[in-house]
Amino acid sequence: QVQLVESGGGLVQAGGSLRLSCTVSGSGVRAMEWYRQPPENQREWVATYATGGMTDYAESVKGRFTISRDNAENTVFLQMNTLKPEDTAVYYCAAVNYRGATYWGQGTQVTVSS
Repeated sequence: QVQLVESGGGLVQAGGSLRLSCTVSGSGVRAMEWYRQPPENQREWVATYATGGMTDYAESVKGRFTISRDNAENTVFLQMNTLKPEDTAVYYCAAVNYRGATYWGQGTQVTVSS
C-alpha cells in the first residue's frame, strides 16, 4: 500500500516561485512523478524522478521547474521558478511501483496571478 500527500500550493504572482512537497508512505516505489490539471482541462505530465536520479520534464516547464528527492526517498519536491499564469493548476504527485502500478496524491492548488 502506497500513500502520497502533497503540500506547498498557494497563490503567487507571475515571476515568483513555489516549492511543492509530496510525502510518501509504503514500499516498492520505483519512480516519482508530478502531474498537473489546469482549470477545465485534462491532466498533463510535468516531471519524473526515476531510479539513479534520472529526471525528465515537460517542454513547457524545462529550465523553470526542478524535481528532486530527499536522501531517504520518502519525500519528493517540485521547485517551481519564474511562474506564469498558465502554470495555474491542481498539481498531483504520483508514485510508480516495481509492478508498474501508479498511486496518486490528493492534489494541491497552485494559482499564479498576472
